[in-house]
Amino acid sequence: MLVARIVSVVFHPLLLATYLFGLLAFVFPIALDPLKEEGQMNFIFLIFCVTFLFPALNVGIFKTFGSIRTISMVDRHERIIPFSFITILYIVVTYLFYTRTRIGVQDNLLKFLIIIDALALVGTVATYFYKVSIHSLAICGLIGILLPLNKISEQNALFYPTIVTIILAGVVMSARLQLNVHTPREVMIGSVLGFMTSFVLMFFLF
Repeated sequence: MLVARIVSVVFHPLLLATYLFGLLAFVFPIALDPLKEEGQMNFIFLIFCVTFLFPALNVGIFKTFGSIRTISMVDRHERIIPFSFITILYIVVTYLFYTRTRIGVQDNLLKFLIIIDALALVGTVATYFYKVSIHSLAICGLIGILLPLNKISEQNALFYPTIVTIILAGVVMSARLQLNVHTPREVMIGSVLGFMTSFVLMFFLF
């Protein structure tokens, strides 16, 4: 159980953007065009703050004021307000990148941000009707991004990271089942939603 909890924390859905951009900066920096390599670490830190740190702090505030009973938000109805807030935050951040910087719709960086926004939106909308595993949605969404990128990566730079991510997806989904926070159906639906959302958008945007 302890290992499952650690896995759930380390691969928390809010860390998806940080892991994605960190991986690309390390093995496939050209994918972050037009961001220059010397500015990538600063960008990743900014992404970490606005996509993980700020949302996590706000979830803590929701807990403090009684909007949610637990940080894990086991009940589906508890998830709706925090998830909606996080989705709005993600979209606003992407909009600010688009309007306040030189990053345009033709740039890879903005396209990745749009896909991450879409994953957050899909997860939130799904939660209004059914409790899906957001952990599964996030990690399988990452797979849906990496698989198409393998076709354009130089010297198969993303091949092994993709294989590792697929293995990690199995570990994460198993952890969620072991903790009894989701049923197999909830995990399966989350994984399908995450993969299909990012995979389809990768082909549509790129």
